[in-house]
Amino acid sequence: MGWHQGPLIGFDLETTGTDPTEARIVTAAVVETKAGEVVGRREWLADPGVPVPAEAAAVHGVTTERAALGRPAREVVEEIAATLAAHWATGAPVVAYNACFDLSLLAAELRRYGLPSLRERLAESGAPPGETGPVVDPYTIDRAVDRYRKGKRTLEAVCGVYGVALDDAHEAGADALAAVRVALAIASRYPETARRELGELHRDQERWYGEWAASFQEWLRRKGDAGAVIDPRWPLR
Repeated sequence: MGWHQGPLIGFDLETTGTDPTEARIVTAAVVETKAGEVVGRREWLADPGVPVPAEAAAVHGVTTERAALGRPAREVVEEIAATLAAHWATGAPVVAYNACFDLSLLAAELRRYGLPSLRERLAESGAPPGETGPVVDPYTIDRAVDRYRKGKRTLEAVCGVYGVALDDAHEAGADALAAVRVALAIASRYPETARRELGELHRDQERWYGEWAASFQEWLRRKGDAGAVIDPRWPLR
């Protein structure tokens, strides 16, 4: 059975900013799916302990006042990490669009609150060792299989390319489910990705992301930004 035929765990965060080392979690969703349909869901509203910038609230709709009604961030971060680790322990992949952002931010939050890392949780669960379990990142895969396509690669734009409905963009549950459905659409359109064993696909994404980072860094430097550095690491920076 191919990876796309088993359980897929959609994951998304909405946050206070765009720097994964500094931003805080505001909302989160982990959506368990089978054949693109939801069979389980957990969602969180966290009080990040800092103001939610107006520009972030304009994207996801959660103001400082609303976030203050959420649960303490430390509790939320612990539950998200434990939930992902439990799914990884079963062998199910986590599907996250631009996984580097969400997983790196989660890792930073774990460090911030002195909580066990994803690696430590996987070791305790008996899952294969690694920084994370298997990850499917439709953003990275799409960029590799259709590298010359023009236009934006936001989740909304890529949903349009693959015919996936996204009715409530930047709502964590909706984005997590859309990421899963984009992954399934890619597997259908590009069967070679569906035939890859999960470990092989994970390693491919590591390579593809690194190649993209090197290419983008070179392009920036050619354009005059001599000090440009694009981190090549995936799925954790």
